[in-house]
Amino acid sequence: MELLEADEVIQFERLLRVYGFTPSDFSLDAVDTTDPKTDEIPALQGELTVRCALTGQEKHYLISDSTSWLGHFGADLKKGAFLSHAVLNERLPDSRSQKSGH
Repeated sequence: MELLEADEVIQFERLLRVYGFTPSDFSLDAVDTTDPKTDEIPALQGELTVRCALTGQEKHYLISDSTSWLGHFGADLKKGAFLSHAVLNERLPDSRSQKSGH
């Protein structure tokens, strides 16, 4: 079992496309923080860093059986995370030229 499963990466890429990004705009870095000394059946745990190459912004998410990093990531995208004025200007039509009729 991997920290990031293939289906999670596919869902991540779908979310990016929904919000107008491409997968190449982002990188994922997962670090395994599972305690190897635990007496319990080991459940994978980790920390995920999502970086946006367009803005340089990054966010950190916990990975475990009891958290949904994809849910948190999707909520962050919905709130406008990873956007900057430069990215917004690049992705949205120029409202000034529409108002002036140009």
